[in-house]
Amino acid sequence: MFMGASTKQGYDIAHKSREIVRSLIGDKIDHLTSDEKAIVERIVHSTADPEYAELTIMSEDFVSKSIKSLKKGEDILTDINMVRAGINNYSGEVNCFISHPDVIKNSKDKQITRAAAAMQYAAENEFQGIVVIGNAPTALYEVIDLFNKDLMNIKSVIGVPVGFVGAADSKEDLNNSEIPHLITKGPKGGTPVAVATINALINFINKKSNKYV
Repeated sequence: MFMGASTKQGYDIAHKSREIVRSLIGDKIDHLTSDEKAIVERIVHSTADPEYAELTIMSEDFVSKSIKSLKKGEDILTDINMVRAGINNYSGEVNCFISHPDVIKNSKDKQITRAAAAMQYAAENEFQGIVVIGNAPTALYEVIDLFNKDLMNIKSVIGVPVGFVGAADSKEDLNNSEIPHLITKGPKGGTPVAVATINALINFINKKSNKYV
């Protein structure tokens, strides 16, 4: 699947969109690898916002560690169901525990957000794979803490929560961590960015089987 396209008509539209995106941001992503460029292009395509070419930051090992995890079929964990719903064409498990009864109970008992409690629940249930956070800074803070305490087997984190409270700071903490990661600087981010990033990574491992790539 190429930038979300799975039909000839969709491919033609996506191809034209990519040409437009490249004309807008090409000079801003020249320093990136081809895979990193493809991720940023997909983010800009999905958001119609060229500013993401300058806001998106990836650790050097983000792409390689993420692809390795996906090839193994390891799990993907999201902060909210909207992010989970946007992830497609992956053969492994894609989970979101924010509505799980145990998470709801623990959230109330510990007086923490359900998003943070969901990360704790995943860690307690032997999660291993990629974490995708598009909305909840508290989930990102929790993931970083769990990783630092060696309580969560995280291969990489897409940390792009959106908002004016906690989003920028939590992403900066991730950027300063040892976790392979992708972030967007400042308050911008959200579900479209998170979904675009993980789907771009999934596309890297699936593209040999898609005739429109």
